[in-house]
Amino acid sequence: MPLNLPQKQFNIKKSGDGRLRIFDRLRRKFVALTPEEWVRQNFVAFLIDNRGFPAGLMANEVSLTQNGISRRCDTLVSDRNGRPFVIVEYKAPTVAVTQNVFDQIVRYNMVFQARYLIVSNGLTHYCCSIDYTTGSYTFLEEIPPYCDL
Repeated sequence: MPLNLPQKQFNIKKSGDGRLRIFDRLRRKFVALTPEEWVRQNFVAFLIDNRGFPAGLMANEVSLTQNGISRRCDTLVSDRNGRPFVIVEYKAPTVAVTQNVFDQIVRYNMVFQARYLIVSNGLTHYCCSIDYTTGSYTFLEEIPPYCDL
């Protein structure tokens, strides 16, 4: 499915059960190719190739515990000191980016305390900056290059 992201080439193969799998460059393994995973792989490629995000500071499917419940953050980007810096939440292109999606990433951020939050369904992307001193947030017009964050 075409996304609102630059087109990239991916390593896709069929597994023994006939399901498609895509190579995740951050996890360094093939994973099931779901609609959400298609968005994740395209968005990660966009961040690395078009926004200069260092792949070595990025991780997919990062575990966290919130109120005793295990959850997983879609993508976590660290700053150069290894602290959480950007959280990205993906949805399939058929899933609207609603308040519930923002509520989900905000809950994750209660654990990580990242400076930036990004939500994308591959068609629509939102990025906001959190100011912890004022308790406010600002939506950015576009996703800035890593060096400008």
